[in-house]
Formats: sequence, structure tokens, C-alpha cells
Amino acid sequence: MTSVGKGIRMRRVFHGDKALIVAMDHGVSSGPVAGLEDIRKAVGNVAKGGASAVVLHKGVVRFAKEYLGDGLGLILHLSASTSLSTRVNRKVLVTQVDEALAYGADAISVHVNLGGSDDEPMLADLGATASACSRFGMPLLAMMYPRGENIKNPYDVEVVKHVARVGAELGADVVKTVYTGAPETFKEVVRGCPVPVVVAGGPKLDTDRATLEMVAAALAGGAAGVSIGRNVFQAKDPIGMTRAIARMIFDGATTDEVYRG
Repeated sequence: MTSVGKGIRMRRVFHGDKALIVAMDHGVSSGPVAGLEDIRKAVGNVAKGGASAVVLHKGVVRFAKEYLGDGLGLILHLSASTSLSTRVNRKVLVTQVDEALAYGADAISVHVNLGGSDDEPMLADLGATASACSRFGMPLLAMMYPRGENIKNPYDVEVVKHVARVGAELGADVVKTVYTGAPETFKEVVRGCPVPVVVAGGPKLDTDRATLEMVAAALAGGAAGVSIGRNVFQAKDPIGMTRAIARMIFDGATTDEVYRG
């Protein structure tokens, strides 16, 4: 029955076979960054813009619950580290899968950084969380990043397709990873990963158009959607930006069709 539960929940995160996920877990890693000071307003904005899901930590779900469950799925984030730490790349689990059920989550996410001297515990956490997700029928989004002293170029396609494959191999239902910079190379990442791949938004880009062009290129490379944070909630018009990206992902619109510069 677990596969039935996963399927039902996945339909709340993916609209068809595509997803527009807005990551809003930055409050733990970076504090109340611009755009997330009022989490209720931030979630409301992307709900109005047509996002399919948001990523939140457990403590703020109560402040945005009115927008969740009516077309907007909840992905509860289980991993944490802070920029105040000397080991910022070392993520630890602060929430468990059964706890996510109590919060009404439609999926959970775990963050894994590979390439550092302390990545082994994150691999162990990913494997154990995947096992729990199978028991409870909970979809697992694995955020797989090449980060650490052994990574010379985090956008190298050989590295990116490796970390994406690790997520799938250890039980993820969806993998989130960095965009390699070109549709041709990102196709290699997608081809080597047997589960859907969504693209991380990364740092805030200089212009809205740059964000939309990255989304278009990622989709051309076979991405099943995006999981973007700052480039949505820090946009001048977060509702408009969400709506533009939604049109590209779900309706096949081009950058020129959605951009109003």
C-alpha cells in the first residue's frame, strides 16, 4: 500500500508530470532573509502565482497553513545547518518522517552535500529516511549538491550526474540538483537519473529574465520542473514571477511570452 500513498501524495506536488516547487527553508540556514520575513505572505504569494508546492521547516507550517492543501503541496524539510556554523555544509536531521505525517506533509525533503570530508553521515541519513518514506508512503525529494573541499567545479556535468544518481540509488522519488549551464549537458544528468530531476534556483540572479532563461534552458534539458527560492520570493513581483514560471512549466510558454521587462 505504500506505493499507493506515494502516488496520491506525489499528485499534490506534481501537476501532471511537472512541478514548480518554491523552497522557503532559508530561515534556518540564513535567518529571516529578504522576502521571507513574513512567511505567511511569502507562501500566499506563490500560492496565488500557481506554484505546485513549497518547502518549509516544521515550525512555520502553522503560520501558512491556510494556503496549503488547496493546489499547493507541502514538502517538509528534514535537514538543517546554519551559516553561523564552522561546518555549514554538514546537514543534520531535525525532523523525522512520521512527524511530517502529523504536519500534513505531502512529501519530505533531505539535503545532502557530497564532496566534503563529512558527507558520510548525510548519505546514511538519506538511506535511512528513504526507508522510512517507503514504510509510510511518503515521497522523498533528495536535494543533491556537489559541495566540499573535493569539488573543483560544482557545475561539472560528470559531478552533477553522479550526485543526482546517488539520490535515486538510495531511494529518492525526485532529485533536486544544480543546473549544469547548458541543456545539452543537463540532458546527461537527466538520462543518468531514473527518477524526475528538478533544478535548483541557486543564488539570486541579476534580472528576472535571467531566471526565466535558466528555467527555459533547464526544461529544454529534460528537467521535470524547478525548485527555486530566492529568485522567486526575492523578485520584485513574487506573484508575477511565480505565474510566469508556472506558464513555462505547465503550459509550455516561452521566455518571450511570459517576460514583461
